Amino acid sequence: MREDPYSTGTPRLVGIVWGLLILNTLGSAGAKTIVPLPRSLIQLVTMGALVVAFTLALALNLRLRVRASAFVLLLTLLLVPSLISSLQLESGFGALFRCARLALFVATLWLLSRWWDGGVTFVRHHIRMYFAVLGSVAAGALISPGAAMPDLYGGRLVGALWPLTPPQIGQYAAVIIGLTVLLVLGRRTDKTSAAVIVVPSLVLLALTHTRTATLGLLIGLALAIGSLVLTSAAARRFFTWAVLCAAVAAVGFASALRAWFLRGQSEENLTSLTGRAKVWDALLAAPRSTSEKLFGTGLGDKSFGGLPIDNSWLAVYHEQGWTGITLVAAIIVVLAGVALLRPPSLARACAIFLISYCGIASYTEAGLGDASPYLLHLAVAASLLATPAPAAPLAAPALPRRRVPRWAQERR
Repeated sequence: MREDPYSTGTPRLVGIVWGLLILNTLGSAGAKTIVPLPRSLIQLVTMGALVVAFTLALALNLRLRVRASAFVLLLTLLLVPSLISSLQLESGFGALFRCARLALFVATLWLLSRWWDGGVTFVRHHIRMYFAVLGSVAAGALISPGAAMPDLYGGRLVGALWPLTPPQIGQYAAVIIGLTVLLVLGRRTDKTSAAVIVVPSLVLLALTHTRTATLGLLIGLALAIGSLVLTSAAARRFFTWAVLCAAVAAVGFASALRAWFLRGQSEENLTSLTGRAKVWDALLAAPRSTSEKLFGTGLGDKSFGGLPIDNSWLAVYHEQGWTGITLVAAIIVVLAGVALLRPPSLARACAIFLISYCGIASYTEAGLGDASPYLLHLAVAASLLATPAPAAPLAAPALPRRRVPRWAQERR
């Protein structure tokens, strides 16, 4: 994508730091790759990326200048129940390791907050880095289509070079599609550059058959573009054409869309959210002490009884208790409230898209209570909603000193 003419002087290393944070949140579990990668090696790479990101951010901000941010403050407070519950070691020593990771993650965000100025700089970093991740997915599909769409995942697209699951790929594709469309509507990028990103990402999203990402993209874009309709003619035109195309697709391709949405599953399986509801019921029915209800059982792998929880709110309740749920809810409410109070703008629309997407995805995906792509999405939203720092007043030019003749000085 072309450089933003409205961008402020953000160091280029900030983009590298952001890319390293994204690498850290890719995870180490997923499909089998073409070249087998030991999980210990993947964890070493992802954790090393976080350490390097923090080190670079600290080197860029040695004076520790940070912006006041309710988002990062609430994340910092979330460390309290995480540490209290993890110290009980119910989830093993891995819980303390995850606490240290979350602390380093939040500290890096504090250091980067210095460059949060309400511009789209971090939006561009977000799009570039995730598009690079999707590039590796596409390369894996070209090299080995069988490994990229295995029967184990029902023929859905996975990461064949780096272990990525279909929901992960769908999430990355949906987020960069939405942000790129908004940049085009805001005239911050040209249509050719946008097409290079949007078209391949749409293909990858379709191949993942990810319902949550698709719904999040559609609803998030509808809300974001709706916030621009009154002030942007381009947004009104896009919204009108999108509604017409959706109506035609709903009528002409209803059976194909229904088949894609069902993914070959029965109505009963779809109603139980592919078995998620059974895990949720078991989690809620499990006996808990007062301490576990308040602070949870400690940071874990977002699973219960060996099965993934796949719900951010229940995962936070399980690991960080009601205290964690209160803080995560406060994060969403504060960001959404600030976005609604801001006047219509491209930055506000991008923030609304990211917040609404994370809110929708939280129902079937975990990650709001720990270092994850969802927290990075919300961090970008926080950077978009930050008020620009006031410009330093210009110093008055020094007046030239009058030269006093020597005879006048002697007369004094």
